[in-house]
Parts: sequence; C-alpha cells; structure tokens
Amino acid sequence: MVRAIWSGAINFGLVTVPVELYSATEDHTVHFRQFERGTSDRIRYKRVNERTGDEVPFEDIVKGYDLGDGDYVLVEQEELDQIAPGRSRSIDIESFVDLDDIDPLYFQKSYWLAPTKEEFGRPYGLLMQAMAESNKAGIARFVMRGKEHIAAVRAGDGVLVLDTLLFAEDVRDPSKELKKLPSKAEPRGRELEMAIALVDSMADDWQPVTLHDQYNERVLKLIDDKKSGRTMSVEAPPSEPTKVVDLFEALSRSVERQKGSPATKKSRKPAEPDLSSLSKAELDRMARELDIKGRSKLNRDELEKAVRTARPGGSRKRAS
Repeated sequence: MVRAIWSGAINFGLVTVPVELYSATEDHTVHFRQFERGTSDRIRYKRVNERTGDEVPFEDIVKGYDLGDGDYVLVEQEELDQIAPGRSRSIDIESFVDLDDIDPLYFQKSYWLAPTKEEFGRPYGLLMQAMAESNKAGIARFVMRGKEHIAAVRAGDGVLVLDTLLFAEDVRDPSKELKKLPSKAEPRGRELEMAIALVDSMADDWQPVTLHDQYNERVLKLIDDKKSGRTMSVEAPPSEPTKVVDLFEALSRSVERQKGSPATKKSRKPAEPDLSSLSKAELDRMARELDIKGRSKLNRDELEKAVRTARPGGSRKRAS
C-alpha cells in the first residue's frame, strides 16, 4: 500500500478540494553497493567539512548560493518555506488546456491525487468527470519538497492524475544545441513511400503491459549466472549503419519481413473493442476520434450507440 507523500488542496475557481498526493510509479532498477576491488569493504560517502575534514551532522548543513569569486549567500530551509507558505499546501489550477496539445517532452513524473476524506468525493469526482468529458488538463502550480512545480492535472482511470511538467526554460532547442542535425533532404524515388509502408506494417495497439525492461532482466540473469557459477551469455553487437545507397533495398526487405512476421499477421487487423465493456471516458475518446458531434451532451448508453453507428461497418449517421 503506497503512502501519501504530500497533502494539501486543489483549487479551481472558488472550489477547494482537500487531496493527498501518491507516487504512481516506482523504480525497479537493479541497485548495487560499492566495494573496494579485491576486498569485502563497503565504500561509503560522508558529508565532511572540506577545511577541517570533520563529518558534519545533517541538521548543521545549510544551503549556499554561489555568487562567484568564492562568495556565497547562505539560506536556511525554513526561510525557503516561509516565502511560499500558501503554495506549499495548495495545487492552484490556473487554466485548462486540451490534453492532446501538451507535448510529451514536457511530462516529468506521474502521481495520483485522492480526496483526503470521503465527504470530498463529490467535488473531486465532478472535476474528474468534467476533464474526462472535455479532454482537458488543468495546468497548476504547487510547491513540494522546497521546489515549485508546474503540473498537468488530468482524469485517469477512476482517479485524478497529476503529471509534473518541465518549465519552458528547462527544454532545449535542438536547432541551437545539436551540431549534427541533418538538413532537409528530399527522398529519392520511392523511399518515402516504402518508409511509410514499413511504419504501417509495424503498426500495433499501445499495450504497455507487454513492454518490459529487457536490460534489467539481463542484469538479473547475469547476477544469477555469477551466483550459480555459470558462464554469462553475451549479447549480439549493434547492427551496422545502413549505407545511403542501400536505403531503399533495406526498407523493401524490412517491409517484406514484416509481412511474413506472425506478430504482424496477428496485429494487422486488431479486434474491435467490446463497446459494452468500455467506460464513459473511453467511449468519449472514441467519439472524439470519430468526430461525433454533440458528444458532450450524451450519456454513456447514448455514446455507445453513437460510436457503434459511426464506426466503420456501421451507419455513418452522426449524433446531433
């Protein structure tokens, strides 16, 4: 059972909903300790005074801002807390934007938001339903662990999700930072057509449950092999870069290989979802993709009927 890492309230308009913040993800990376080679001696880190060499207790450490030339401004954590007392306990939604308009580059880490008490479930649920049906995300600011964050609050599967976002100044401009960006070159012959065919042949549904950390699994196998005295298996080296003159041929062979792939044959024509098992939010998302008009005014059963009618194979009559 996860524990709340922050508590406060969501503010939107004049509505305030007390909530708790929970981490929605966890780190499953294999972690190692450090040892001195040839010994069983652990390597440890200490906070030491660089002048005296003495270890300094954590409570005696303050923050220092470098002014240059060896000069610093020292700041206590309490002073940082005092300059944002309100925001340290509130998530202030400043605007609502279309969720699809947020570039994934800006997403940082995901959290769940839950009402602190059952009595706050009604305004919490109302906000979640409003964002689900409008496909909007609330852009908010809040302070956590002494740092201000900008975040997108959105409707998840029965829970509000808060995604911390990068600030604009955190995102680099590739045209300014990268020296090896290729100039735009026109495809030769049917190269673009073949590249699109390859993309189409590899198209599949988004199924995150099938995506595992294969490197992490190999690390665990390496540990097990060493523990059992077995010889570790070495992975194949990376493929050689494709020569420009062979690009069309490589694309053609890739398409042909995908056509014969069992996985491709299986996913070439994905099964249509059972509409009766979908939630209202999922039906609304399908209705939006099918450009069904007036969908925001439809209840769940009406949405299901409209989607069933508008899907390929059904009548193209749109709901009004």
